[in-house]
Amino acid sequence: MANKGQHPPYLHLAELTASQFLDIWNHFDTDGNGYIEGKELENFFRELEVARRGAGVDPTNVSFREKMKEFMTKFDKNKDGRIEMSELAQILPTEENFLLCFRTFVGSSAEFMAAWRRYDTDRSGYIEANELKGFLSDLLKKANRHYDDQKLHEYTQTILKMFDLNGDGKLGLSEMARLLPVQENFLLKFEGIKLTSEQFNAIFTYYDKDGNGYIDEQELEALLKDLYEEVDTKNLTGYKKSIMALADGGKLYRTELEIVLCREPML
Repeated sequence: MANKGQHPPYLHLAELTASQFLDIWNHFDTDGNGYIEGKELENFFRELEVARRGAGVDPTNVSFREKMKEFMTKFDKNKDGRIEMSELAQILPTEENFLLCFRTFVGSSAEFMAAWRRYDTDRSGYIEANELKGFLSDLLKKANRHYDDQKLHEYTQTILKMFDLNGDGKLGLSEMARLLPVQENFLLKFEGIKLTSEQFNAIFTYYDKDGNGYIDEQELEALLKDLYEEVDTKNLTGYKKSIMALADGGKLYRTELEIVLCREPML
């Protein structure tokens, strides 16, 4: 990890490796909350300007503020006033921009969910490090990126460092989904209404009328409408499609839906 007291490394480089990108991220995301915001954002923009212009920059200057505003208009895609990792990948020239490979491979959240289902082989709600390697390998092939074992190992380790916040060597669905474009990350919509296991069980039992352990697409639609009253029809259709990508032959089992709606998958 970069030393917070030093100038950030690599900002002057024409192209960054995946691990250099991570060093920059760690340098500026000082509180580790997954965003560069507030004072962190001001520091980031100042250092970026210094690296690009090779001269000192005064943050109190009016033109600095204007430039920073333009910069945020261009790169803060979801207009929340802060920079997240996927947005930073658009700003910095990352080698073969490996983060953007995800965009090529998973153009929609439904594709992402289908890929997740393929690699979360034990249906635990997590992808283990060895499963992640397969996930990334598949991704790079689909994006027509050349890579060798060493590069694949570096990418796997970098993704783990980015998202495995508790260091247990595996990634949860919502953590991996941070690689999706913000507008496609339908899981963000559920963040504010995560259910406890008791709440989830009560809801699932209510909609699984015949008690066979799964619900179908129509039952899922009714469940989502009840849970998220403010969701419009167009978004609802998208969410439903994304979640049904986890289903097995049109049957959405308790464990699959639990991954999306619960705070922590039940063990």
